Amino acid sequence: MAGFDIFDTVERLRAEGEAFCVATVLRTADATSAKAGAKAAVTRGGEILGHLGGACVQRAVRTAAGEALAEGAPRMIRVKPSDKVVAMTDPDGVQTYKSGCPSGGTVDLLIEPYQHAPRLVIFGDSPIARALATHAALTGLRVFVSGAFEGAGTTRFDPEEIDGLGVEPRDFVVVASQGKGDGVALKAALETPARRVSMVASRRKAGVLSAKLVDAGTDPARVARLKSPAGLDIRAIDPHEIALSILAEVIQWRNTDTQREASHGEKRA
Repeated sequence: MAGFDIFDTVERLRAEGEAFCVATVLRTADATSAKAGAKAAVTRGGEILGHLGGACVQRAVRTAAGEALAEGAPRMIRVKPSDKVVAMTDPDGVQTYKSGCPSGGTVDLLIEPYQHAPRLVIFGDSPIARALATHAALTGLRVFVSGAFEGAGTTRFDPEEIDGLGVEPRDFVVVASQGKGDGVALKAALETPARRVSMVASRRKAGVLSAKLVDAGTDPARVARLKSPAGLDIRAIDPHEIALSILAEVIQWRNTDTQREASHGEKRA
């Protein structure tokens, strides 16, 4: 690929904010068009930017890259002729993929996922929402706010265009509207794919709003994700204390999820 530079490509993908994988050819055996040291970037959509070999290798890489992104953990794979595959995991623990390509070669690859820090999406323009955005920006989270607050490390978003934000299951959503459009904000928050959704409200208020959403047709399974009151119980009183309790809970969730994904990746390896 004339003029192709994998490091320029990686930098561009990072700047665009999308998750991707870097695939590196570690070893080849017998005839193969892939060469040891070759690298390519694999986008979330399965586009391979770079040369790793023929169609059989590319199919395996797309599949493995999707799994690596889902788990957030790197993996090694081996692509080899179908007649040489005895099990889907070789004795050395490497996951194998069957190749029907006529070259008959074997290729070992390392698949490394790259993901930006999780998003913290905050609905509301309340003192607690602004305090949470201020503190969260210091933790490495990508902070998005719907209110007028514009602090360092935060990005504003339009609640009516939440789909364009690209919220993922690994992200966190907090509703801190506190009496101003609570129902609309909660509905939008629960319609995102985020696994963790919390609300600054009493259990009773959150229960009433949740029941109204279910009666209006919202999937009860989506509503069941809601955690309210938001935050850990640290006897917080003022907005900054409450914000710290919410942020502590988000960090606890983030680290728990990260450790679970790492443990799952080790078991697969």
